[in-house]
This record gives sequence, C-alpha cells and structure tokens, in this order.
Amino acid sequence: MTPPQAKTWSLRGRTPVVRVRGRSRRRISIAALTCYKPGHRSRLIYRPRRDDGRRDGRKSFSWRDYRDLLIAAHQPLGGPIVLVWDNLNVHKAAGLREFAEARDWLTIYYLPPYAPDLNPVEGIWSLLRRGWLSNVAFSTPEHLVQRIRRGLRHIQYRSDLIDGCFAETGLTINPRP
Repeated sequence: MTPPQAKTWSLRGRTPVVRVRGRSRRRISIAALTCYKPGHRSRLIYRPRRDDGRRDGRKSFSWRDYRDLLIAAHQPLGGPIVLVWDNLNVHKAAGLREFAEARDWLTIYYLPPYAPDLNPVEGIWSLLRRGWLSNVAFSTPEHLVQRIRRGLRHIQYRSDLIDGCFAETGLTINPRP
C-alpha cells in the first residue's frame, strides 16, 4: 500500500501532490508460475495472498501454500512438471522437499543464488509494475488486489508476453526424447 516514488511532469510552479494514508501494515504477496511446453501455448498460474493483519499471522506464503499452488497447477497442465525455482528459503523448506520427493510428476531445480535475470517470473512482475500498477494511488487493499488481478489476467491471456519473459532470460527448453 506504500506508493512508489516517481517523477512526473507538471506545469512550472505547480508541483503535483498525491495524498495517501499513512503506512499500512497490511501486505499482499503473489506467487506465480510461468509454464512452457514446446508446441503449446505458454501459461501463467498465480495466487495472491493477503496478510490478515494479525501479529501472529503469517505475512507471506508458507511451503504449504506453494504445495497447494503446485497441486492446482498440475491438474490443468496434466503432465510432469519441471520446476525451476529461485533460492527463496521457503522454496527449500523440508516439508516442500518431502512433498516433491513423493511425487513422480514433480522435479525441482534451483537457479544460482542471485540470478533474477534467469527467472521469467521477474519479467511478469516488471510488466505488472510498469503497466497496471503504475501511476495509481491505491485507496484500499481491495483496490490493489483488484488491479493486480486485472493485470495478471491480462498477461495470462497473452501468451506472447509470457513467451517474451522467457526469451529475455536467454534460457532454452530441451524436451526429453
């Protein structure tokens, strides 16, 4: 909910001012998977998660939330999943590792320690921030969630945007024979 600082143009002597409420403790987290299969349309599967505002509540995704996202992704994809993840500590949680080892349809590889340029989902976040979330002062958390969903839905139905995020990484897909 904290607005980003940006520069803009205005008439000389008239500095534009956007009034916002004080800093909010509420946070919205998003997990996303970009799915690529040669000869098929690229897909984006995502889940937003709102912080409930309680001090004892979890503010971000737990390994169980990621597990549920993978299960939900497996159903429509209908085949084995090779997951390439960054090194977020939750991605390496023991419970998630055990879950992956028990599933023959799931293989996990990790990116090098700091390599956002190899992660296609970073391109999705960039599109979202520069497009649907830019130049907006969000009045409520619901307003922010609405804009996030609208932007991700737009990206979701444009496989060329998802393909562009993958192409930007320089990675290639080599299907098994």
